[in-house]
Amino acid sequence: MNRYVVLQQLGDGTYGSVVLAQRRDTGEKVAIKRMKRKYYSWDEAMNLREVKSLKKLNHANIVKLREVIRENDTLYFVFEYMRANLYQLIRDTERPFPEPVLRNIVYQGLSW
Repeated sequence: MNRYVVLQQLGDGTYGSVVLAQRRDTGEKVAIKRMKRKYYSWDEAMNLREVKSLKKLNHANIVKLREVIRENDTLYFVFEYMRANLYQLIRDTERPFPEPVLRNIVYQGLSW
């Protein structure tokens, strides 16, 4: 984790908390999810359904998992950083989306 500088807290959930961080060598911004549960072996961490699924997924509309780090029995997922998600976009809008925008959102969600 010493490759990253934490910039700010983005969110906190049941299974982990997410921070915005910047990679020291490249300056790339990433989102890092710190899992709350402890993982005492690398195999235990890599057998998580979340890890297996995210490693296999490669789609333009799914946030990419960059790396998995296990340090001091804590598991971290490093993702590409997105400024907002669909929930935030819907929540922050003041009026309903026009039909073409809704069609595009649904198309992106259903395309594979």
